[in-house]
Amino acid sequence: MQQQKIRQQYLRDKWCYARSRSSSQQSQRWHRRRVRSRIRSAQEPAKLQYRKLGDSDLFISEITLGTMTFGEQSTEKESHDMLSYSFDQGINILDTAEIYPIQPKQETQGRTDLYVGRWMKSKPRDKVILATKVSGYSDRTFLRDNAEMVRADAPNIKESVEKSLSRLSTDYIDLLHIHWPDRYVALYGEFSYDSTKWKPSVPFEDQLKALQELIDEGKVRYIGVSNETSYGVMRFVQAAKLHGLPKIVSIQNGYSLLVRCSFEVDLAEVCHPNNCNVGLLAYSPLGSGVLTGKYLDDNSGNSKSFRLNLFPGYM
Repeated sequence: MQQQKIRQQYLRDKWCYARSRSSSQQSQRWHRRRVRSRIRSAQEPAKLQYRKLGDSDLFISEITLGTMTFGEQSTEKESHDMLSYSFDQGINILDTAEIYPIQPKQETQGRTDLYVGRWMKSKPRDKVILATKVSGYSDRTFLRDNAEMVRADAPNIKESVEKSLSRLSTDYIDLLHIHWPDRYVALYGEFSYDSTKWKPSVPFEDQLKALQELIDEGKVRYIGVSNETSYGVMRFVQAAKLHGLPKIVSIQNGYSLLVRCSFEVDLAEVCHPNNCNVGLLAYSPLGSGVLTGKYLDDNSGNSKSFRLNLFPGYM
């Protein structure tokens, strides 16, 4: 009897060992397959993703090509090469502005648009989502034919769009942003609001009415804001709702590992799809190139051509 119990225990132990060994082998095989799968995924080019922008019908690539160096730091050939490469990689949205290239000056203003426009002639118009920007409050009167001050009012917006369409060689703009507000806000190096700089501004409703006219004429499809605050976004959304005017679908603000708080603290809540549903188009996601590490070596051959070296402090 004792020998029989010992034999039964031996057989059970042997079965358990075989089962454990089989399970271990299966686990190892699964692990090896998982590792090989991850290696293959890492070796394969990442597929560009596309997302719906706010309330619009625009499905844009997760990367937007910015063009503000075209005509200043980049020649026309270099600009066209960048545009073509981006387009071939699946990027379907490019961003320009009436004031480009940076830094703004009368002799080069609009050159970026001209470069983009000449490139656009060789591409199917419906395959490129063209975003541009009209200037807000500014004393750069060279932007207008006859103006004592540039404002985001109907005459200024209309003149800006007509000139942009001409330079860009197109009949319509897919996405038009107000480049910066028509009122005082803390921008470009200011980190707190200075209440003493408050000034009257073009009413939000009037700005939207001017943009509505351009939409009705088929010259603009969607509108957005740039360098805007939570207050501004909410006022634009409120004015659109109260008066039956077009709603902003996007906000183009600086956002990167270096510049986060201004969006994450409260704009993220305002722009959330369940709230105002305003899509973020982040500019300077690499902190004007700082996050690439290229500024670590001041002695590199082409460091003098980097933007922050050409224009100190200009992000």
